[in-house]
Formats: sequence, C-alpha cells, structure tokens
Amino acid sequence: MSISVVVADDQALVRGGFAMILGAHPDIQVVAEAGTGIEAIEAAHRHHPDVILMDIRMPDLDGLEATSRILRDADWPVRILILTTFDPDEYVYQALRAGASGFVLKDIPPQELATAVRTIADGGALIAPSITRRLIGRFAERPPVNAAVADRRHRLTERERDIVIAVARGATNTEIAQELHIGPATVKSHVSSILTKLGLRDRAQIVVFAYESALVEPGATDIGH
Repeated sequence: MSISVVVADDQALVRGGFAMILGAHPDIQVVAEAGTGIEAIEAAHRHHPDVILMDIRMPDLDGLEATSRILRDADWPVRILILTTFDPDEYVYQALRAGASGFVLKDIPPQELATAVRTIADGGALIAPSITRRLIGRFAERPPVNAAVADRRHRLTERERDIVIAVARGATNTEIAQELHIGPATVKSHVSSILTKLGLRDRAQIVVFAYESALVEPGATDIGH
C-alpha cells in the first residue's frame, strides 16, 4: 500500500522538485500540490493524505496555522513534516506545538527525502539532533510553565524523566542507551511508556512536553556543533 503525500510550498519549482523526487518511489504517491496554506488545508481534506510536506512561510495562511487547523479537524491519521531552510527557523518550536511530527531541511539529499516520509508515515518523528539542538535549544522562546502540563511529570519514573530530557536535547535512542547504560530496545520501550502515560502522539510531542513542563530549558546547556 502506497503512502499518499501532499506537498505544500509557495515556490512552484521547490514543490515540483519534491513531488518529482517522491514520485520516483513506487511506495509513495504525491496526490496533490499546494502553494498556500489555504490550498494545503483544502488538499488535505480532499485527499486525506498520510503525510503532508508543509512549508512554514506561505501566502494567505502560513504553514503553522495550516498545520494546526489540519490536525485539529482531521478524522484520519495524517502526519505533517515541516519544510525549513538551511538556517535555523525561529518558528520551529511553534510548529512542534501545532502538532508537526518533524522537520526536513530544504536542501535534504534526494535519497533521504523518501526515508523521511516513510519514517513519518510509520508513526515516527524526525527530530534530528542537528535540528533539535540548533532550533529548539537556541531559538525557542521560553514559554510560561503550564501548571497542568508540569503536573503530568509526576506520572513518569525518574528514568523516564531522564529519557524525556534526552529526547528533548536531540539524542537518538542509541545515544540515550549509551548515556544511561541500557539497551536501545529498553530505550524504545521507555519511550512507548512515556507516550502512553502522557497521552502524547510521538517524539515531537515529547520535545514540546519537556520544554512546557520545564524539564528542559532552552539554552541551559552548551549543545550543538
């Protein structure tokens, strides 16, 4: 069964290029392209795609609001993958809060784009260290601590809190396993438990929870490369 995709970007050449790259893979079908946030919403409701590649800066309605509206109203399991530029984008934290499941840079190697789409469609989240550390750790504006969110920290064990913090700082399962001296499979099991206990959808939402519950504060450590 193929993965259906909508590509939303205000630059025709960019979205056409992404559509061509993805369309070359037999397990991926680009069902529509959109040049504005409004068109992205309309395409989402018309085609019920599995994944939407969403640019942030678009006319009429930006990708952040389009993402929020699509995920708020969707009655099917759509996932949104944000397209961002090479330079860190100050809106990434807002995109996470809106429900995006991950990010890809617009200069992503073609062979990696299909992998990114498959990862998102399979329920994963693309919060790569290079993006998390630069965009969340350095550019996220510290939100007020949400008391209700913070109270949910008590549902977690101490080890699970350690893993939430590591995920928010951009660590992979392998890196977390090495840091905590446990197996990658154990890390994966802990992550699943965290998602269930906190009522979260994926690793992207774990990042949001970590910052909004004050388990992690942007810029608190020297991170990135």
